[in-house]
Amino acid sequence: MARDDSWAQVLRVGLPILDGARPSGMLGWVPRVAPVVTQAAVGAGHWAAGRRRRALAAWTSAAGYGLVAWGLGTEAPTPAEVRENMQQNMQRLQGEGALPEPGPKAPAAARTPAPAARRLNRYLARAAPLFKATGTPQYKLASTAVGMALGVWWGLRHPRRLTVLAIASESYTVVFYVPWVARAVQRRRPRIAAGWALVAAGSVARLRAASAEPLR
Repeated sequence: MARDDSWAQVLRVGLPILDGARPSGMLGWVPRVAPVVTQAAVGAGHWAAGRRRRALAAWTSAAGYGLVAWGLGTEAPTPAEVRENMQQNMQRLQGEGALPEPGPKAPAAARTPAPAARRLNRYLARAAPLFKATGTPQYKLASTAVGMALGVWWGLRHPRRLTVLAIASESYTVVFYVPWVARAVQRRRPRIAAGWALVAAGSVARLRAASAEPLR
């Protein structure tokens, strides 16, 4: 019973993460639009090569990602509302005894870092400029562009045939998105639910296309 209670507490804390937040600004929308463009380009490439089933599978995924982006813009809460909801959820769990209450902080003398902690702090200080660079708009746009290019290259060449590895890869995608669909249905967000369902359907269609149109 205690194990079941612990699992329920984990779900209560983790489920709100599946809700997603409404993108804000151009940098917030770029990652949401990138999969749509990538899958649409993959579908166009397959269609031009005469691979109709692969093209329809890619366009199904593109439509799914497009619905998810639309739903996030119209149905999802703002980032401020997400933070407020998470804080209220944590406070409620603490009040119910499911999570420990935040205790008083130890004095500075009692929190003297150990040698290993000091070495870790030095390493983090050296890596701080790199972490700071990854948070710039230029890096985010460049990484998204590179990811889209690699996504188109991969989508046009894989899966080559219906193999165990291809089945495992696409099945993982389907299983991964099932909780997102269920959570969106529970929260009454039909566009997001339909979008993730189409993304999963695109993975299944990709497997069927791989068996009917193997790549040489």
